[in-house]
Amino acid sequence: MTEEPLSVGVLGYRFMGKAHANALARLPMFFPEAPAVKRDVIVGRDEEALAEAADQLGFERYATDWADVVDEVDVFYNLGPNNIHADPSIAALEADTHVFCEKPLAHTLDDAERMRDAARDSSATAGIAFNYRFIPAIRYAKNLIDSGELGDIHHVRGRYLQDWLVDPEAPWSWRNSKELAGSGALGDLGAHTIDLARFLVGDRAGDISRLSGHLQTFVDERPVPGGDDGSLSGEGDGSTETREVTVDDAYTAQAEFESGAMATFEASRFANGRKNDHTIAIEGSKGSLSFSLERLNELELLTEGDRGFQTVNVTDPDDPYIDHWWPPGHVIGWEHTFVHENYEFLSAAAAGEDHSPSFEDGYRVQELLAAIEDSDESGEWVDV
Repeated sequence: MTEEPLSVGVLGYRFMGKAHANALARLPMFFPEAPAVKRDVIVGRDEEALAEAADQLGFERYATDWADVVDEVDVFYNLGPNNIHADPSIAALEADTHVFCEKPLAHTLDDAERMRDAARDSSATAGIAFNYRFIPAIRYAKNLIDSGELGDIHHVRGRYLQDWLVDPEAPWSWRNSKELAGSGALGDLGAHTIDLARFLVGDRAGDISRLSGHLQTFVDERPVPGGDDGSLSGEGDGSTETREVTVDDAYTAQAEFESGAMATFEASRFANGRKNDHTIAIEGSKGSLSFSLERLNELELLTEGDRGFQTVNVTDPDDPYIDHWWPPGHVIGWEHTFVHENYEFLSAAAAGEDHSPSFEDGYRVQELLAAIEDSDESGEWVDV
């Protein structure tokens, strides 16, 4: 580990910026063995908002151009929209600055490939933000699967359901633009599910070898409220302009792993009543398990000889990461996944080691996302 604190620069200060800033602040309290970190600089476009964010999130300064930052810090967090993942991350890696990037890796497969290659060529550590790998119950599930408790894997079922776009009057954002986001529910939510499936069963079932997919957009355009964008809003006439939605609102896919295991995946932003329902279920020849993000301290488990499922509360001191937190039964939450994730990534960066999930993992998921889009367009199965 390095003796001097790692200086951190963060591009983005809203949702993910707050999640990671909170994690960085918690590390010294609960993971004292983690490398020391200095929240150095936060990057964005709006100076007034940046100044406020720097103060609120505990950063020493702010900057309006990522190019001025990537070679000044030890670690660069790229938490911006998907279309700006590639260039800042590649520039940082070329400067041998460690890079942690939000998912999906990029908004196009070509950019994801460039990022993967840059990570291969750099001496720096590169990681992608699949934070659900770091949930104690998920780690517990992986240990069970790897040890053979479920036997041969037959089925993998993953879904990620939200409802924040059900209202057709919900405002347009960059997440509704193919140019900025690359895809909709597929990349935003499906990337998490597909990575989690690969993480959990990949060592026993191999990787996904072929798939078919279907995408659907339910609302073709959304309002840009007056005053939010001067170039689009009506001036003084009370009118509201709209922008076209160019990404999917929902997707489904079926897939086959190299072992012959079958998988089904789906995600939707139109699942009325579902706030953040990320569920994955795995059935094998000896047992089964099921996990829901909305009950992230629990694992539904059936092992050989059981008559039915039992609910395992994954909060014991010998469960993954739990010894850093509270007594048994004193549950942790969504924000703790970022603490675990940052601990693992920063520890790898400080030691000059590879991090998992890597840009290679991010690229592999991007390949599968692109294959689902190709299948939807062709109406056929796609070999990956």
